[in-house]
Amino acid sequence: MDDHHSGPAEVGAAMDYSEHEKTYELFLAGAKWGTMSIIVLMIAMAAGFYGGAGLVGSLIVFIVLNIAGVFLLR
Repeated sequence: MDDHHSGPAEVGAAMDYSEHEKTYELFLAGAKWGTMSIIVLMIAMAAGFYGGAGLVGSLIVFIVLNIAGVFLLR
């Protein structure tokens, strides 16, 4: 009967909001750049496989779209 608690079940350390915001910004940046890279890769693969661009053409499409994506997403 000694272990009767009337307060919260768990009391943790105080939250470090600056570290939380840094982590969230890093997550958002990773999601943004990762999504852009995957979309560019899919477009380049479609150009190479279905558009008749071949390996060199799809590589050029990949590089050009990545450069354009970097400038557009800043």
